[in-house]
Amino acid sequence: MKKTFILLFAFISTVITAQQILPEVERARVIDEILADKFDNLLPKLMDEAGLDMWVLISREYNEDPVLKTMLPATWLNARRRTILLFYRNKEKNTIEKLAVARYDVGANIKSAWDKEKEPNQWKRLIQLIEERNPKKIGLNFSKDHNIADGLDKTDYDEFLQNLPKKQHVKIVSAEQLAVRWIESRTDREIIIYNQLVTITHDIIAEAFSEKVITPGITTTTEVEWWLRQKVTDLGLETWFHPTIDVQRSSEELVSHLYSFSGRPDDMVILPGDLVHCDFGITYLRLNTDCQELAYVLKPGETKAPKFLVDGLRDGNKVQDFLTTNMIKGKTGNQILAKSLEDAKAAGLRPSIYTHPLGLYGHSAGTTIGMWDAQGGVMKDDGENYPLNANTVYAIELNTTITIPEWKRDIRIMLEEAGFYGEDGFRYVNGRQTELLLIPRLKLHQGK
Repeated sequence: MKKTFILLFAFISTVITAQQILPEVERARVIDEILADKFDNLLPKLMDEAGLDMWVLISREYNEDPVLKTMLPATWLNARRRTILLFYRNKEKNTIEKLAVARYDVGANIKSAWDKEKEPNQWKRLIQLIEERNPKKIGLNFSKDHNIADGLDKTDYDEFLQNLPKKQHVKIVSAEQLAVRWIESRTDREIIIYNQLVTITHDIIAEAFSEKVITPGITTTTEVEWWLRQKVTDLGLETWFHPTIDVQRSSEELVSHLYSFSGRPDDMVILPGDLVHCDFGITYLRLNTDCQELAYVLKPGETKAPKFLVDGLRDGNKVQDFLTTNMIKGKTGNQILAKSLEDAKAAGLRPSIYTHPLGLYGHSAGTTIGMWDAQGGVMKDDGENYPLNANTVYAIELNTTITIPEWKRDIRIMLEEAGFYGEDGFRYVNGRQTELLLIPRLKLHQGK
């Protein structure tokens, strides 16, 4: 009977997850519809905010600018040869031109503006387009402070300058603020879709942290990691980083936070009484998730997790609350970090906060709120000078250290959930973990 219920549980879990995932052709439709909306409705607003009337993006095949890559249609997996995009915003006429200095249209949104038979030189055609429009500023993707906004390579930059008339050079400025805003800003439709992504992520973790995958005393942490990778592949999804599984137990000392990322022993057998932790995320419809959850492996005769672990998770939730309360529009990451740590410590907690933007990239562009190895604040070139904006998504990533007398040691309660910051403030995209997952969760096998 136990085997029957486990198989039924596995079947239901697979069906629920699979029903949320679109076939490739439908994914392409959704991606292109979202792009059209962003080009027509979001980009003009962002260009106005950044004070740029022209934005030029230049990439070559297989060496794509991270921003340009997000602008390609669903059927373009890479740029082609040298791809040059030009966006021109006429605020007075309330128009935006979306042009490609390429032999063909870049999807349905960006029209080709280069006839090679009339002008064989691609650079000369680009300069013609610039001079015809005579912009006040020409934004290029170079940036010291934001890596994702630094996608223009030296060769293309040098050639652009060589071809651009000297009198136009004074118009060149960094487009970093516009680039970051493009990457971090989520549309209403993307937020709806994000809810589905987080649901899928939670469903996969729930299945991984169950008796379907973990048999205490036999299953290793490495096996669960590869199960997660295979599950993602089987569902037709991708993951933007290799998942990690680690355990904390009564017989071992607390080690450096780096242990969660590097140096963990391979094939560590999961045992009853372990606190099991995962770090896992997926990529779907060009958006990314990043989630950390905790599970407790029941000992024989136990029906629930020990109170000290339940209380520990509650402390982790408190740190989350201190952070999200202090997420205020216009505040920088260092300001939010300092106030959140101060408030949490005043409440008797031992917090560490390292929250990052989430969206078109896993470690995305935007407001960085701490790093695990920079709790005093991050440096300017890590995004500290960038304010919190509305309509953005974050991986609310942090931990709190707790002392467990029963284990005679400290442990970390490590949590991470997707959160949305909008005009009305903060909310979790699709909830957060407030109860430990239990392994096993099925009760049918227990005798009377």
